[in-house]
Amino acid sequence: MNKVVNVGIIGYGVVGKGTVAALIDNFDTVKRKTGIDIIVKGIADINIDKIKDNYLSKIDILTKDAMELINNNDIHIIVELVGGYTFAKDFVKAALKNKKHVVTANKALLAAYGSEIFPLAYENGVDIGFEASVGGGIPIIRVMKEDLAVNNINEIYSIINGTANYILTRMTEEGKEFGEVLKDAQKQGYAEADPTFDIEGIDSAHKLSILSSIAFSTVVLMDKIFVEGISNIKPIDIAIAKEFGCVIKLLAIAKRHDNNIEVRVHPTMIPTTNTLAQVNGVFNAVYIKSDKTGPTLHYGKGAGSEATGAAVAGDIINIARNTIQGINVRVPVLGYVEKEKNINIIDIKDIYSAFYMRLMVEDMPGVLAQVGLILANNGISVSSALQREADVDCKGCVPLVFMTHEVIGSSIINAVKEIDAKSFVKEKTVIIRVEGN
Repeated sequence: MNKVVNVGIIGYGVVGKGTVAALIDNFDTVKRKTGIDIIVKGIADINIDKIKDNYLSKIDILTKDAMELINNNDIHIIVELVGGYTFAKDFVKAALKNKKHVVTANKALLAAYGSEIFPLAYENGVDIGFEASVGGGIPIIRVMKEDLAVNNINEIYSIINGTANYILTRMTEEGKEFGEVLKDAQKQGYAEADPTFDIEGIDSAHKLSILSSIAFSTVVLMDKIFVEGISNIKPIDIAIAKEFGCVIKLLAIAKRHDNNIEVRVHPTMIPTTNTLAQVNGVFNAVYIKSDKTGPTLHYGKGAGSEATGAAVAGDIINIARNTIQGINVRVPVLGYVEKEKNINIIDIKDIYSAFYMRLMVEDMPGVLAQVGLILANNGISVSSALQREADVDCKGCVPLVFMTHEVIGSSIINAVKEIDAKSFVKEKTVIIRVEGN
């Protein structure tokens, strides 16, 4: 008996083309490993008639109407690669209600609407594959759901946005300003025309929502995650980090403390000896610490047509194998049957950390003493204090830098509010959390 699974792909952009290329170029490889003919039966794209592509001649159905694929009884798996929230959500929900399995790379959709999409899959007895939604080509979702299933996952530290990591890497290696590196990244195709999601940490937060939902057996929505971007980081911050033996990375962090969890995305100063400090350019990495397996590191290309397309194809293959065996859903969508109860998300102001603080102040006597008094009154202990030469971009200003011992976030927030109200402070104080010391 010939084993065939037909796939319909909605959205034929970068990832769509990478997925089709993977399934067609390596058709024989997949057949040899699975015994299944996985056929791309149809592709829907609003501009399908304008696309010139050698693969399209091999596809039976080419359409502008996604519903044509969703309503086709011969198609077993719908792949949503449109992106965004509106149309993508409608397509995914329609496919699930039609009892079709879904594969998507849409982390924004899952982070915002997972609480209604995942139950819909369960109600209709179908599966959702979303390996490509986090880390591009890095196998991480299936690892957490299956290979680490015996573990309690206690910590996740991750670099999961290639654009932000590329910018910070260039700033570190070349000493250039943020804006200059961003423009160059856009020219080279490493940053979008509107880079807000990448540089302000929103994309990383979408991905952390998915990782932490699997890790802690509860749905962690995007709006519960503290998010701070990298646009305020200056070369002086990177240079001083080097003096302390550190680098600055945009980290997505999730930690568990009994029934309380931290979920946060922000620039973080980490020692150069930390494994994540070596993750540079557009590469991604996810470090997981679990109670039985211990620490594991998952590293690779975080984006790109081939890497992400291969991850999408991997989900298709996984679902196809289950389908042929007569299994609709072998592993629960988020890796757990029973949701953990009484999980509380800790507010950022209640999280303890060491901090780097950079003030831009008037070069005048008594400033250091006044700032020191504010810090002391807020219970902040200083481990190091530095003053640098006058800043050329801030006339008459000098950078004043403090490294603190570990302290509750609310103390720093209150202290910065007092400091920034002083007339001798000429720019908003920059604070960067410090991990790994």
